[in-house]
Amino acid sequence: MGALDTSDDNLRDMTLQSFTGSALFQRTFDEGMSLVEETARYLDGPGREEQRHLPRQAAMLYAGESMRVTTRLMQAASWLLVQRAVHEGDMLAEEASSERYRLGSKEICFGTGADGVDALPTTLQNLLSRSDNLYRRIARLDDVLFGNAGAPAGARGKLAMLEQAFGGN
Repeated sequence: MGALDTSDDNLRDMTLQSFTGSALFQRTFDEGMSLVEETARYLDGPGREEQRHLPRQAAMLYAGESMRVTTRLMQAASWLLVQRAVHEGDMLAEEASSERYRLGSKEICFGTGADGVDALPTTLQNLLSRSDNLYRRIARLDDVLFGNAGAPAGARGKLAMLEQAFGGN
């Protein structure tokens, strides 16, 4: 799937309810769940066999990077499932916006891969790239919808912070 537009301009007036009912959310949800399934099939099947044939150093790197892709996807899937619960009325938007349900493990998921990733199997490299792209888009959605560390979300929020800092109305 192509990149989804998650710019502040397109999302700033969107509520959590309207977002979770949107085509953007549905495409992101479908992409995320499909990627989770595809990755699980690969890591439990062909990926396991490919890892056995790697040199020791590359096999260790494979183990670390497969954990990174799994962490990214579990965080993304959890976030998407919470948003779907809001849409279906199983959870309040206020509860979904609490830190407990925000996208987590950013230090692992945003971290750069170790040197030598290009020696890993092509399929794993592809999954790493796609999971990174999905995680970053969801992180952007999380920031826009819920704000970043308590700051107001979107362009209006940034303007409000500047006005407050410089004594504007």
